[in-house]
Amino acid sequence: MSSSIRPIAIGVLRRADQILVGFATDAVKGERFCRPPGGAIEFGERAADALRREIREEVRAEIEEPRLIGVLENLFQLEGVAKHELVFVYDAAFVEPHFYQMESVPLFEAGWEGVLRWVPLSEFGTGALPLYPDGLLRLLDGAG
Repeated sequence: MSSSIRPIAIGVLRRADQILVGFATDAVKGERFCRPPGGAIEFGERAADALRREIREEVRAEIEEPRLIGVLENLFQLEGVAKHELVFVYDAAFVEPHFYQMESVPLFEAGWEGVLRWVPLSEFGTGALPLYPDGLLRLLDGAG
């Protein structure tokens, strides 16, 4: 188990009733899951700046000024390893509208099955398709 807490920033990009997410699989649990794009906050970097950098690196896109909607503490197991994250969750929007016309957005970094996809929020409510971090769906229900 790592003894450090990892701060990350994620961006909730919305298209009508859908959000943009990456898909990954935890082989130990045998679970396929989703998470919005984003990543680690570097030392000395503000969370919103980290999100802008991560989106720029991952999808070669710029986002408008992100709006913080909450912070979640995420304790979980990934591939059998205990993890601890503080997740800064932002509402975000692409500057360029063509991203909203795409069914999937290609990634320029490894991970998340190579693309991000638009998924209706209703698909996460059944529990069949987990959305992480824990508590994100409740937070989004309150953020409208």
